[in-house]
Amino acid sequence: MREKQLLPDRYPNGELFLCDLGDVVLKDDTASMEHPIFALSTKPDTRVREYDHKGNTVTITPSVKGLATIHDKDILIFAISQIMEAKNRGLPYSKEVSFNANDFLRFANRMTNGRGYLGLKEALTRLRGTTIQTNILTGGQEQTDTFGLIDKSRIRRRMRDGTVTDWSVTLCDWLFNAIEANEVLTIHKNYFRLRKPLERRIYELARKHCGAQKSWKVSLDVLLKKSGSQSSKKKFKQLLKPIVDYDHLPDYSVSFEGKDHVVFFNRRFIEATVTTGRIVLQTETYTKARNTAPGWDIYVLEQHWRGWMQEKQKARPQNPDKAFIGFCRSWYKKNGKPAGVY
Repeated sequence: MREKQLLPDRYPNGELFLCDLGDVVLKDDTASMEHPIFALSTKPDTRVREYDHKGNTVTITPSVKGLATIHDKDILIFAISQIMEAKNRGLPYSKEVSFNANDFLRFANRMTNGRGYLGLKEALTRLRGTTIQTNILTGGQEQTDTFGLIDKSRIRRRMRDGTVTDWSVTLCDWLFNAIEANEVLTIHKNYFRLRKPLERRIYELARKHCGAQKSWKVSLDVLLKKSGSQSSKKKFKQLLKPIVDYDHLPDYSVSFEGKDHVVFFNRRFIEATVTTGRIVLQTETYTKARNTAPGWDIYVLEQHWRGWMQEKQKARPQNPDKAFIGFCRSWYKKNGKPAGVY
């Protein structure tokens, strides 16, 4: 039943179609995952949006073509993913990403027909036309002037036959600052198989707030506010019900708790606990782990460790405490201290 709620995987063979970057991992910026920047409507929405939550403010102003939608955001995910891949490989990168439209459409699990190409062109127009004013920091910088989600886009054609030779998109400083500061998260490849805008938005919020934790509990009011949905609270709960009933979100399971709360459960944590739950670490191991990986939440690292063992189908280590300390040492060597810890 869960699989039936997803769009078909149109390109299951995993063809390496992304030119020099190969098999790019999907990345999304944390600022737009946490705050409602994109419209959830599939119809043109020309209303100005105001959002204020715990001192974070955003004003989103559309063009006559309407607000950029969460499906338009696929282009930004595509660009961010390619830039992060180049950055991680030590390759040159910039705010401008040139691409072949067919590559993007396949990346985003879309049809590579005339409608797909037209949709791409219209999405670029909405992204350029939507303007943002916000005090939300990216890369430790507050940008208070008005800016577009992208600075510009380009479609280049041959003069003789009109064939499109290449496309490009130039990200705004706000998004590029987030990339430079590694303020991005990996998202599941099945994100592009979610049919409805609200499903994608709810997944984003779960990925940002639940992350690698076992669970995340949030009030219905806050979830409604953060989602950007224009529905009433009653209607919003009705729209969430199929997500709860069919249980088809990647990575996370969703349930209602009482009348006014929603709880997200991390599937990987649950699976890892089932597989590795027989492993009980000693109390002093956590103290040693804190000294090994200073600044990191040791319990989060434990979840990563258990998830890694489950994913790699590792056998139970002969000395779990020593194995966990070794994992923390490798984690710290690779990642250093978490952002904001000095």
